Amino acid sequence: MSLVISSNIIQSVLYIVNMATTADIRNGLVLNFNNDLFQITDFQHVKPGKGAAFVRTKLKSLTTGRVIDNTFNSGVTIYPVRVERRKFQYLYKDEAGYNFMDQESFDQINLDEKIVENADLMKEGQEVEMLINAETEIPLSCELPPFVELEVTYAEPGIKGDTANSPKKRVEVESGAKIMVPLFIESGQKIRVDTRTRDYVERVK
Repeated sequence: MSLVISSNIIQSVLYIVNMATTADIRNGLVLNFNNDLFQITDFQHVKPGKGAAFVRTKLKSLTTGRVIDNTFNSGVTIYPVRVERRKFQYLYKDEAGYNFMDQESFDQINLDEKIVENADLMKEGQEVEMLINAETEIPLSCELPPFVELEVTYAEPGIKGDTANSPKKRVEVESGAKIMVPLFIESGQKIRVDTRTRDYVERVK
């Protein structure tokens, strides 16, 4: 006799297996919440003088990138999603998206641009870290390291003598991104860029 199990039952079983409470909340935890996957980016346990305790959180959607504020009553059930962080190497971009290779299995995957944060700061061969849903093997996010080194391929000429208020100019780097840098940066030089803010950090000698 064959056994047919509906997807709703399977989902319910997964919820039971992955149930936790607000005591388990931590930065980086991924939750199944409001029919979406959210990563906790900040939280605070609050115990007011009157009334019940609660946890104030900031949640980032792993499908849209939207950040929301949400308050959980202390002790309520939450539904974590088991995730893994894996190292990948960026290979190339084509019409389908961005292609990467798993550095352990050498399997290749293709990601849509919306999953890759600051994709224009990424050059071929760049190592990235992906957050993978361990239950479905679906990539949830793709992050560059905090800093990358890129060669300047085009720099507008700076105006000599213009040093007031730390003026900056726009340059283009080898990955195609445009970055604001100090006036002394020239074509052919390498610069270090903060991928979290897209800010120029320093010139690389």
